[in-house]
Amino acid sequence: MLKSRTGLFMLFFCLGGFSLGAQEDSDQEKPGVSFRVEVEAVNVLVAVHDEKTGLFVTSLTVDDFEIYEDGARQEITNFSQQTGLPLTIALCVDTSASVKLKLGFEKEAAIDFLFSVVRPIDQALLLEFDTGVTLLHDFTSNPNDLVREIESLKAGGGTSLYDAVYLVSEQKMMQESGRKALVILSDGADLTSTHTFEDALRMAYRSEVAVYAISTTRFGADIDHEGDNALKQLTETTGGKAFFPFSTSQLGKAFSSIDQELRSQYNLAYVPTNRRPDGTLRKIRVKVVRKNVRLRYRKGYFAPLDTD
Repeated sequence: MLKSRTGLFMLFFCLGGFSLGAQEDSDQEKPGVSFRVEVEAVNVLVAVHDEKTGLFVTSLTVDDFEIYEDGARQEITNFSQQTGLPLTIALCVDTSASVKLKLGFEKEAAIDFLFSVVRPIDQALLLEFDTGVTLLHDFTSNPNDLVREIESLKAGGGTSLYDAVYLVSEQKMMQESGRKALVILSDGADLTSTHTFEDALRMAYRSEVAVYAISTTRFGADIDHEGDNALKQLTETTGGKAFFPFSTSQLGKAFSSIDQELRSQYNLAYVPTNRRPDGTLRKIRVKVVRKNVRLRYRKGYFAPLDTD
């Protein structure tokens, strides 16, 4: 059911229904994004960091990379190093009952993230999830638009993390281009989703978003290891990362890391040698010839499924 509130879009997820209002200019190219490949090609964004300094490695060429799908080496058909490109961000805040005592931290973290990372060339949206999924504000380049919504958040209900990832990836991020990231503030403990972890991962792969997470588990009496593992698996398989701060003072380093990775990546593309439309998970592995580096990239994708 779609409702409007003072010009802000709201969406509600209930019994499988998820509706969105029309988004103007959603198909327009973003400034500075010129990398385009054929539909059947697979795009892989790779962040390369020096293990000692943690700095992004900028001197690599296409000859330094190898890419494999299910163990079979693939030919890189397109390659570019891209820095400073606009970002498209979905900020997803857990407002379930399980984070009631941590909601103050989540609010502070969300606001700090927006002012640390979002620039005028970027756009970000805000949604909350508890038993349902609610879009509080559609894409905007003004962080203050989202801050007003963040300050009014209240906690209660179940936790539908996987529904949030699935729905925002499908309904909002799929049609966007350029650098796309889904940033989650949560304890990772999914309790009420109708979609599974695999459903959420499949849709994140399809929309080519990197998932990052700021965990709240260190702010409670007991660490939720199951929630931690869910956040780690979801982020690392999509090319993102989960952070587990013990205090708000540790957030700055996490936000800087997210900002650097999203704005400084290599873009590789290949046409898979396996063209079977069987809907299976294809595992991706990227290697570079340079030693003492750390790579971050999505670890796979789901092949198209021929339903005929």
